[in-house]
Amino acid sequence: MAALHCPDNIKVHFAGAEVQNQYEAVRLLGIQYALYTCYPFVERMVFGKGTAPIMPLPWQKDDPYSKIPAHILGNERHVIQDSGLFTLMFGAMKGKADGSIINKWYDCLVEFTLKHGKGATCVEVDCQKVLGVEQAWEFRQRLRNDIPNRIINVFHLEDGMKGLDRLIEYSDYIAISVPELRFAGKKNMVTPLAHYIKNKKPEIDIHLLGCTELKLLHENSFCTSADSTSYLAVKRFGFLKGHHQKNATTEAVQQLIGLDRWKYINQFNNEMNTNGMSLSIEYLKQEYQKACGWQDYKYPAL
Repeated sequence: MAALHCPDNIKVHFAGAEVQNQYEAVRLLGIQYALYTCYPFVERMVFGKGTAPIMPLPWQKDDPYSKIPAHILGNERHVIQDSGLFTLMFGAMKGKADGSIINKWYDCLVEFTLKHGKGATCVEVDCQKVLGVEQAWEFRQRLRNDIPNRIINVFHLEDGMKGLDRLIEYSDYIAISVPELRFAGKKNMVTPLAHYIKNKKPEIDIHLLGCTELKLLHENSFCTSADSTSYLAVKRFGFLKGHHQKNATTEAVQQLIGLDRWKYINQFNNEMNTNGMSLSIEYLKQEYQKACGWQDYKYPAL
């Protein structure tokens, strides 16, 4: 897998790759950058059962813990592994994810990464919002020693500007949480923060977590990476550019992406979702390159 360090322009990672029927559409349509969360796997390691489904392909069902990440890592130029901590802290375990649970999550995350995440760039255990800034620093320093992977350290509002300066000095890959700033009514801080970080340390890599807006991606094309699930909006809500996916003509989609690719993707999705997701991915491929620059798209051999 290629290293991703200060590329000519930001590379948009298609998130949700752990859901393999979705990922096959992403892979078959030439996306070279992906993000998966290890939440469903680590959740089962911590609690013995899971609320988040694991959705393997038929040939992965005997060992999804190994075969799902291996499939993603083996087919992309660069892959980011999310820790799943945000889902833990603010999903089903909201208000219950205390220090004991997060410590256990950390241990299982390290175990999972060592066994199954070779080559992935890993998002840290950014627990500032629940356990505080100093506890996050403890996990940050431990993780650097516990896994060989490159690590993305995450800035949160709780860190403050002094904490950001400390993080810039410490890190070689730093993330800005775009949804957090949007929720706090501070979305206009994204670009100034990115410029501040890059001016302080030109050689640093910057990731924009959950950045779906083309305007922000364009303004911050000097960053290294971003991730987005925008391609799944048509699957969730049914519409792409005001048109419902049920109105897509199968023959037209087959002509656009190729009959064999369409048939392969459709093995794991119903016809409407195959059409909608394929159109969405192809549309966003064009939009990302217009907004951000070259994205290295390359159709793989079937």
